[in-house]
Amino acid sequence: MKPSNNTQISEFLLLGFSEEPELQPLIFGLFFSMYLITVCGNLLIILAIHFDSHLHTPMYFFLANLSFVDISSTSTTVPKMLMNIQTESEVITYAGCVTQIYFFILFAVLDICLLAVMAYDRYVAICHPLHYMIIMNSQLCGLLVLMSWIMCILHSLLQTLMVLRLSFCTEVKIPHYFCELNQMIQLACSDTFLNNLVMYFAAVFLGVGPFAGILYSYSKIVSSLCGISSAQGKYKAFSTCASHLSVVSLFYCTSLGVYLSSAATQTSHASAVASVMYTVVTPMLNPFIYSLRNKDVKRALKTFFVKETLCGQLS
Repeated sequence: MKPSNNTQISEFLLLGFSEEPELQPLIFGLFFSMYLITVCGNLLIILAIHFDSHLHTPMYFFLANLSFVDISSTSTTVPKMLMNIQTESEVITYAGCVTQIYFFILFAVLDICLLAVMAYDRYVAICHPLHYMIIMNSQLCGLLVLMSWIMCILHSLLQTLMVLRLSFCTEVKIPHYFCELNQMIQLACSDTFLNNLVMYFAAVFLGVGPFAGILYSYSKIVSSLCGISSAQGKYKAFSTCASHLSVVSLFYCTSLGVYLSSAATQTSHASAVASVMYTVVTPMLNPFIYSLRNKDVKRALKTFFVKETLCGQLS
C-alpha cells in the first residue's frame, strides 16, 4: 500500500467498546461514576496527607504523588471518551491523539516508577529502621520523585516523537477508547520497525526494571522478617507495607491480564476492554486500599471531615 503524508490525516476515530446506541448510556454512566470515584478518592488522600502533620513522612509523600498521578492518568483518557459518547462522535484530532499518547505514557510509566520508589522506602523502613529518617531524608525523597519525573518525561517525549515520524493511510479507526501507542503503530502504513524496537526496549527497561527492583526490595524485607522472633513483631512490620504490596499486585496482575487476554483472543476490542482494569479500575481502587488498611489515613480523613464540617457550620 502506498503511504500517504501524515499531514493529510487530521483526525482519527475512537471506536470505544461498542457501537450499539442502546449501550452508550450504560457505558457513560459506568465510566463517569468510576472517574468521579477515582478523582474524589485520590484527592481526599492528597488533602488528608497535606493537612495532617502526622502524615508528613516519606511513605505518605510518595503516596500523595501516586494519587496525583492516578488522577492525571485517568483524566488523560476518560473525559475524552465521555465527551465522545455525549456528543455521539468518535472523532479525535491528530494533535489530540498525539497529546493523549504523550500524557498517558508519561503517567503510566510514572506510576510504575513511584511503586518501585515506594518499595525501596518500605525496604529501608523495615531492614534499616534505626537509620530510616537519615537515609530517607527530604532531599533524597524529592530527588527520587524528581528523577522519576525527568526520566518519564524524556521517555514519553521520545515515544511521541517516534509517532510523529509515521505516515498514515486511509484507515484511521482506532479500536480502543483512547489513543494507545501500539494501536497507532499498527495503523501506520510506513516502516514501523524502529518504533516497535523503541517501544519493546522501553517496556523491558521501564517495566521489567522497576518490577525487578520491587521484587528485590521485598525479598530483603521477607529475609529481614524471618529474623524477627515474635509473630506479633513480624505482623506489625509487614503491615506497614501490606497496602503497597496490594497495589503492586493489583497493578501488575491487571497489566499481565491485559497482555494475556489480548494475546489469547488476538482482537483489539478484547484488549481495549481488558485495559480498563489497569487504566481505570486500579487507580479507582488505590485510595480504598490505602485508606481501609491504614489507621493513620483513616484517622487523618476523619479529622479532615470533622474540620470541614465545623468550618462549614461556623461560616
